[in-house]
Amino acid sequence: MRSTFKVLFYLKKNAPKPNGKVPVMGRITVNGSIAQFSCKLDVAPSLWDLKSNRAAGKSLEAQKINKTIDNIRVQITSHYQRIVDKDAYVTAIKVRDAYLGMGEEYKTLLSLFAEHNDNFKRHVGVDRVQSTFRKYRSVHAKLSDFIRLRYRNYDIPLKELEPEFIENFALYLMTDCGLTSSSSNMYLRPLKRMVTIAHNRGWISRNPFADYRLKMEVRERGFLNEEQLKRLMTQKLEFSGQDFVRDMFVFSCFCGLAHVDLKHLTHDNLIKEADGSLWIDIRRQKTNTPAAIRLLDVPLQIIKKYAGFPTRDNRVFNVPDLAYCNRVLKEIARQCEFEMRLSYHLARHSFATTVTLSQGVPLETVSKMLGHTSIKTTQIYAKITRDKIGRDMENLAARIGDKF
Repeated sequence: MRSTFKVLFYLKKNAPKPNGKVPVMGRITVNGSIAQFSCKLDVAPSLWDLKSNRAAGKSLEAQKINKTIDNIRVQITSHYQRIVDKDAYVTAIKVRDAYLGMGEEYKTLLSLFAEHNDNFKRHVGVDRVQSTFRKYRSVHAKLSDFIRLRYRNYDIPLKELEPEFIENFALYLMTDCGLTSSSSNMYLRPLKRMVTIAHNRGWISRNPFADYRLKMEVRERGFLNEEQLKRLMTQKLEFSGQDFVRDMFVFSCFCGLAHVDLKHLTHDNLIKEADGSLWIDIRRQKTNTPAAIRLLDVPLQIIKKYAGFPTRDNRVFNVPDLAYCNRVLKEIARQCEFEMRLSYHLARHSFATTVTLSQGVPLETVSKMLGHTSIKTTQIYAKITRDKIGRDMENLAARIGDKF
């Protein structure tokens, strides 16, 4: 028996736009099952004819609206007929999804994201890190919630992506999820990557990110100044187990290694030069960029201190996981009476600021030691302290003398 099929258009009056117009919605009915969709049209209620479910009159606006409605009806009917001929079983949802580009032969955003994440997972531990995989998985979950809430659907076709989708997702992250502008960018970048992949593969004709600019918010990076670093190094701690975490943190303060890079540091990464100096030669796990650091006296003392301790996989130290280190550092900060929140990554900031740039080390050299892919990143991390400015001005005063 042939199924009953009907397409109806109506106004969504409970969602008026600022200009007073309301969205035009479509409703597909097949054998009593119903599926709704947006026509991406806005109409003034006074222009709509409730009996014919079309725009009334012969104005240019009415003709344009009715032409679009007729075109949508033709497309939906075509998809309905194709599904009937192919499957012999048709539902309103299958017809709507086919019209929206969400049939089996169409690519959707979340399916592309899931495919990317499955492939990324196989690289974790080889040339990708677990934390990045968790970030992609989190973005996929946030997008799924957003599409379900905003579009009342389980996915969205790639060809339906518009700049408005990106703007609405950014707003959702900052309002519903309570993220800052900077944090929301961390979710928008993976989305941008998915859209770029789709564009490069020819699945969408235009990249909706082409005219969208991520709002960069430069935040102040904390660091330990000279006085705080000295206090941290000399503070008598309450428990002996805290000493090791402090030593690892101080080690990073004097060589700029991130926690993950210090954790995987092996004796093969320690290179002794002809002049007797010891260097760390690694590739940063986060960016896979090379970093070369000549070790100062403090990290050399720490290596010597733990030289007799057994380690696994030829590693230099048995570094605890990041969460444990940060918990201990929080307690150490309390004992040192620091007002700031002490976390492990603060060691990199302190190296870039207090240990190197404030002592006159050129920005390019610091960037190389930190393993940054761009010197702009180093400029964000590094701060010129008031002490450094004072010393530079004293040197300037000495050079100028009585010239003026």
